[in-house]
Amino acid sequence: MVSAEALRLPRGLAEELLAHALAELPNEGCGILAGSLREGVARAFHPARNEEASPLRYSVHGEDLVRITFAIEDAGEDLLAIFHSHTRSPAVPSATDIRTAMYPDVFYLLATLADAGAPPEQALRAWRIRDGAPAEARLVLVN
Repeated sequence: MVSAEALRLPRGLAEELLAHALAELPNEGCGILAGSLREGVARAFHPARNEEASPLRYSVHGEDLVRITFAIEDAGEDLLAIFHSHTRSPAVPSATDIRTAMYPDVFYLLATLADAGAPPEQALRAWRIRDGAPAEARLVLVN
């Protein structure tokens, strides 16, 4: 599948992601964004439980992953991005994030909570992780 080079994220969804991440403190928050992979447009955020319940690692809870995957398919959307937060470090994939990345065509959307009051433009960064190599993708916030 041909996928977009930039991730277009409505500002309301960006704020929802950050609110979810803050609510999950002291642990990393996580979830999945649905939309069009071809166009790179996010249309829905599906918050998930962090199965690791850890401030240093995340794993989308298995039950949530199944539920969300069916919801995305039922809506005729694509799994567009996997979201998680870093509680104290920058929104850059960690060695663990890189090692466990299994979806080369989706975006990995990271939030840093190091500055809890930072606006989405400063807190969020999008990445693609292919063959163990992270590459930053353009993130466009839209109104």
